[in-house]
Amino acid sequence: MTGHSDDYGDRALRERAEVVAAYCLEHASSVATAESCTGGWIAKCLTDVAGSSAWYRGGVVAYSNALKRHLLGVAPELLETYGAVSEAVALAMARGALAATGADEAVAVTGVAGPGGGSADKPVGTVWIARARRGGQPHAVHYRFDGDREAVRRATVAEALAGLCRER
Repeated sequence: MTGHSDDYGDRALRERAEVVAAYCLEHASSVATAESCTGGWIAKCLTDVAGSSAWYRGGVVAYSNALKRHLLGVAPELLETYGAVSEAVALAMARGALAATGADEAVAVTGVAGPGGGSADKPVGTVWIARARRGGQPHAVHYRFDGDREAVRRATVAEALAGLCRER
């Protein structure tokens, strides 16, 4: 799946974060994040909204596999079998964020932002975004974003925020 570059500007990120905030406040709901390739950028966008402490529980930036295991409970077997950039790991990260924070909903991202680190089966721009809700079935979406490191990371943040908004 791909997105449109117009959807990735600072204004669009802010608007998406505000929609998440409004929903959470209206429904007394909370969110959490588990981030790898975005390095905390989703959390930054959410906490840029004044009053976010009422609905944003927190997040984990787990760049290394060791932190994915220790902080988010990702099974070593998943990392060994599928690799860090995979549907299975993204789903485990989202479930781990729910468990670690007690939030009602979590979003997790893992990907190859570049410029290096890609492979034939996981080229630069490959990203998995997973969402999990307390009491619900987690799901993940695969993306292939174009551009440099900044563009891939920005697109990932935008799609993660949009997913929190559209899947209510």
